[in-house]
Amino acid sequence: MDDSSLRIAYETHDGVRELIDCLVHALESLSIDFDRWDEQYVKGPGMYVAVVIGPSVADFAYPMGDNTWPTDRCHDVCLDLDAFYETAREVARTRDGAVVVSVDGVVQEQLVRFTDLGPDELESGKADPDDPGYEDWMGSRHMSALDTSRRPNVVSTLTLSEETGRVTRFEDGSFVTTERGDLGGEWNVDDTH
Repeated sequence: MDDSSLRIAYETHDGVRELIDCLVHALESLSIDFDRWDEQYVKGPGMYVAVVIGPSVADFAYPMGDNTWPTDRCHDVCLDLDAFYETAREVARTRDGAVVVSVDGVVQEQLVRFTDLGPDELESGKADPDDPGYEDWMGSRHMSALDTSRRPNVVSTLTLSEETGRVTRFEDGSFVTTERGDLGGEWNVDDTH
C-alpha cells in the first residue's frame, strides 16, 4: 500500500498557509513600526521563527538557555494576532533564539538554536554542500533559517533582520525576501517610497 496518499500536505494546507501569512504580517509590522533603523549603533527588533511538523525539535535543536516565549501571554499565533504581535515585539528586542511554532499555530515556550544539517540531510537532495544558496546580505540567522527550511519536518522559516528590517520567508531551501522600504506595498507610509 502506498502511504503517500495518507500524508497530510502541510506545505500547501490552507490553515498552515494562513498561519505563515499571520507570521509574515507580524514580522512586517514589527519592522514598519520600528522607526530608528537609520540611527547608528541602534539595532532594531530581530526574530527567527520556524513552523514545524511533529511534537519535538529535539533531534535538530538545542535550548537557548533562559530565552523563552511568554506562553502565559500568548500561546497561539492566529488565535489573537494582537497578543502575538505584542509578545513578539518584546521577544524580538530582548531574547535570542528561534521561536518554534507547530503547524496548528501553538508557540513552543523554549527558544532554540538549530543544528547544522547532517550528512543524511545534505544527501537528501534539498541541500547542495558546495553551494548552500547563501546571499551576501545573509547573516547567521538567515543562513540558519535557509538551512533549517530544508529539513523534512519544517514547513517554513521566517526572519526579521535586526540590522535592516528585511523580512524573509524560507521554504524548502528557497526564499522570498522583502526589504523594509517595500514592506506593506502601497499601504506602507514609509518615506523611502
